[in-house]
Amino acid sequence: MDTTGATGAGAEIDLSTLTTESVDPRYSDLDTLDVAALTAAMNEAEAEVPVAVRAALPQITEAIEQIVDRVRAGGRILYVGAGTPGRLGVLDASECPPTFSTDPETVQGIIAGGPAALRDAVEGAEDDTAAGAALVDEHLVTAVDAVVGLTASGRTPYVLAAIEAARSVGALTVGVSCNAGAELSTVAELAIEVVVGPEIVSGSTRLKAGSAQKQVLNMISTVSMVRLGKTYGNLMVDVAATNAKLRVRARRLVEQIAAVDPQTADSALAASGGHVKVAAAMLVHGVDRPTAERWLADADGRLRTVIEGR
Repeated sequence: MDTTGATGAGAEIDLSTLTTESVDPRYSDLDTLDVAALTAAMNEAEAEVPVAVRAALPQITEAIEQIVDRVRAGGRILYVGAGTPGRLGVLDASECPPTFSTDPETVQGIIAGGPAALRDAVEGAEDDTAAGAALVDEHLVTAVDAVVGLTASGRTPYVLAAIEAARSVGALTVGVSCNAGAELSTVAELAIEVVVGPEIVSGSTRLKAGSAQKQVLNMISTVSMVRLGKTYGNLMVDVAATNAKLRVRARRLVEQIAAVDPQTADSALAASGGHVKVAAAMLVHGVDRPTAERWLADADGRLRTVIEGR
């Protein structure tokens, strides 16, 4: 989980001001409850998460708008975190290529301690400010990129150092935390604070805080990709058809958009190189692949523009 890092060797950590570390009196008898009561209690606690996320929507919206501008200009989204937030960042980034056919470099997840930390806790990784600062050079971060720092406590040293270094090179910096007045919010250019309150198991921020950060990450990646033309309505038209299930999904999308039978959709997909948007444009307008590809390029990849504007 995302534990609160020390600010220096042997430094005393003050947790008293962090709501993520406080104790919820509603669950003081947790260890006496049966399974049914425990699951109900956890469900009750988790129901508070979307309410907290909703309260932060203005800040989330502002961040996404600026992130989209960076990606549209050729920049990248880099999530940076330690422990659970780091793992969530890697998870969200890894889903973008199959879902939206993005280059793996476009959305990246960076976790303190490196890939080994995805499965096992790496001692001291979240306190390593030198490693946090160094990732800016290691990943060639520039002013066109967006770096999103993820930490439940809002004070993880690795993340703070990474955000400070990214801001120093002109990158857009966004801080996502789960405490009001978080230290990260003073370091990042844009602050998103999703205050979920104390956890049902005190201090276990993989729970409500983790759920909140996952919801924010879902919004950042999904809304950004929608704004970048990666969907047609709510259809996943930039899906990478890399397995049997996704090939069926691609065919069904072409069937739906172009109003054709499965065989026609399969033939168009084969002729398009497996690209749903190209196949749909070919069928709707009766054009060849080069023409459909050119039209989509001129429309910045927006299938609706090609279908409705021709």
